[in-house]
Amino acid sequence: MAIDANQQPAAADAGQQPTADTGAKKHVPTDYKRDLKPVWCTGCGDFGVLQSIYRALAELDILPEDVGIISGIGCSSRLPGYVNTYGFNSLHGRALPIAQGLKLARPEITVLAVGGDGDGISIGMGHFPHAARRNVNMTYIMMDNFIYGLTKGQVSPTTPKGDTTVSTPFTSIDSPLDPVKLALAFNVSFIARAFAGDLKHMTDMVKSAIEHKGFSFVHALSPCPTFRGMDEFKRIRAAVNYVEPSAEELASKAAAFAREEEFVGKINLGILYRAARSTYEEETQLVRERSLKSRGRAPQMQELLGEFMP
Repeated sequence: MAIDANQQPAAADAGQQPTADTGAKKHVPTDYKRDLKPVWCTGCGDFGVLQSIYRALAELDILPEDVGIISGIGCSSRLPGYVNTYGFNSLHGRALPIAQGLKLARPEITVLAVGGDGDGISIGMGHFPHAARRNVNMTYIMMDNFIYGLTKGQVSPTTPKGDTTVSTPFTSIDSPLDPVKLALAFNVSFIARAFAGDLKHMTDMVKSAIEHKGFSFVHALSPCPTFRGMDEFKRIRAAVNYVEPSAEELASKAAAFAREEEFVGKINLGILYRAARSTYEEETQLVRERSLKSRGRAPQMQELLGEFMP
């Protein structure tokens, strides 16, 4: 399905809730697939993340023209070019502010921001907490391969301590950052972790993130066989620990932190934290209503200009 650049997406209810096709046809994953072939290395985990997005959008039956995917720079940030939706490959570390702008300008659009660990918690780190505290109704998928892949194997913020890379030939002495713990500290309202080696589970996590009302974060483990080795999938698969917290535990950040600390050497997969919070769009509407109430009517453009240019 080709998307006309001038075509306007169909109207839908505000928010990140899926917009179902009103026709008889139900979408299938190939409806979201473009003819452009991915240039990722053979065995890259990003293929799994891409497939999970195809499947999640199809299962939610969202119109391709009602989706916007924004990325930064890096191997994973090539993803918008492979999805038959609106998309934008932006600047290094800047996927989140651009995605927030899209969502606030067009609230009926389902917005996904995608990028890597370097893009998200190195140069783009400053945007993560602010997106979380605003709670804009969108999904952020961080494809973590524990290395800088596009620039040929330098140490990244999530590279394990003691690893040898092209930029740390005598091993890395930096302690790695944990994106999930950061998300918990930033008060992200939905946090999940998934693994590219389990496509069904990752699809479920992406679906749940899109369905969540508010800012949702998926830490997607996406191994890099080129710079992390061909056995990376096996190492991660041996360490995964599927968790299904109770409703009470899901709403507790303390419980989520404790789980991350409890299973030393294990990697928790699943929905790790979820809490109901008002969205930025809802708060903005309240401000708009208070403003109109105080003025008694909507101001004219000339009046607004007059306040700045008397």
